[in-house]
Amino acid sequence: MRILSTAAYIAAAAFLAVASAEDEEIYGVDVSWPMHRNEISTNYPWLPHNVDPENNPTPPEYEGMPIQKLGDRQGFYDKFLQGCKDKYPRYAMSCASTETDRVQMSLRQPRSMQNYTDTGFKLIKTPEKVWKLIKTFWEKNKDSRMLENWPKGNTYTNHWESPTYMVSVENRQLRGGGSVLKQAIWDAARSTLEEWTQEELTSCSLYGIRVYTEGAVLGTHVDRMPLVSSAIVNVAQDVDEPWPIEVIGHDGRAHNVTMEPGDMVLYESHSILHGRPFPLKGRYFANIFIHFEPTGHTLRHSGGDHGGDVHEKYAEAVDKRQGGHEQEHDGLPPYIKDGTLEATRWRQRHPDNKRSAKARSNQTGSTAMHQAARTGDIETLKEIVEVMEDYVNKKDQNGWTPLHEGARAGHKEVVEILVEKGADINAKTNSGESPLWWAEKKHGESHPLVRFMKALGAIKIGPEL
Repeated sequence: MRILSTAAYIAAAAFLAVASAEDEEIYGVDVSWPMHRNEISTNYPWLPHNVDPENNPTPPEYEGMPIQKLGDRQGFYDKFLQGCKDKYPRYAMSCASTETDRVQMSLRQPRSMQNYTDTGFKLIKTPEKVWKLIKTFWEKNKDSRMLENWPKGNTYTNHWESPTYMVSVENRQLRGGGSVLKQAIWDAARSTLEEWTQEELTSCSLYGIRVYTEGAVLGTHVDRMPLVSSAIVNVAQDVDEPWPIEVIGHDGRAHNVTMEPGDMVLYESHSILHGRPFPLKGRYFANIFIHFEPTGHTLRHSGGDHGGDVHEKYAEAVDKRQGGHEQEHDGLPPYIKDGTLEATRWRQRHPDNKRSAKARSNQTGSTAMHQAARTGDIETLKEIVEVMEDYVNKKDQNGWTPLHEGARAGHKEVVEILVEKGADINAKTNSGESPLWWAEKKHGESHPLVRFMKALGAIKIGPEL
């Protein structure tokens, strides 16, 4: 188990010297990084009011300030912020304002959020299907990293000193990259996070693989909504010592979680403060970030039975102007507590109680296998089928299977691959059409694909009028 419920990094000179269990120190916010205040605690244990409180009243400036046992963290942070100002002299105010916004959001947002787990985070091994997709892509493209561009004055990482790079799964110029792979990773990961949160989830963001370099720091923060139920996968690393992610759990305590390649950290990113406030000691650390949004359909009383396609129900709720969440008839997402500041802010930004067109357009239930079959991307399809064979008969909200997509597009090799993996060659859409019906409709009775499908026993079944 590599979750340290308290700090294991208290040597002031190194910041990350691992302590024994007996030496671990309990701390919370504003000790390693500014979280609820714009400054880090300087309330050191050796100050008179801490050594002998009976004879030394606490000075006003230290009232309510947590004990600082990690050394001169304020000095480290001051150098961090000055580095941003030196890099962007014309945008020095942006460096400061970004930090102010980060702290305000970190203080405001968690108080308004609905949480779905007891602790807020969990370390597991990456599910095999997810890991195989990511690892295969990394091995093909790890030498093709590109410099990540950060906005001027952005302080979430010290990119001016330790640049970050991207080997993006969305980059179609990379081998196997593109929207199909992105969807495949979502498809493979969703059930794990649903099991953890006991909520039905819909995909909302996925980025990476991000490669951090030596000396990198990631400021502690919460993610912007609708990034709620999330996962980090460590893809690869070359480090001299662990580079933990520090999370402030629902218990209010800092937990330093170390990861090895193949590890996954599940976390409620909308309410759990998380960051890497201690510098990376090593050459690189590569992560991918997978995010989902709760739809409002709980699994807690249904034994895990979705009762239908999650994306279809989400789309139906959106069409009814319920914000995609059937239990919130005024449109407020279920992860925002009513009567809170964030609820007020959400309603101000959504006066018609309606989600954006972009959010609505993504809820079709179509999987990566559907996309690969539709486009005839044979290489990607083979990889996905090997990892997610149980998806060969997965239907979208219109009842279309990947085989329907391949047949309509006229891709004989796609049909052959899917049938070999167990696809139902006579599956019917919601309207009643079989794959052969669509193949004939689009390409005619004499097309090689049509003859091939008939030889496999395909039946032409038309729409149910």
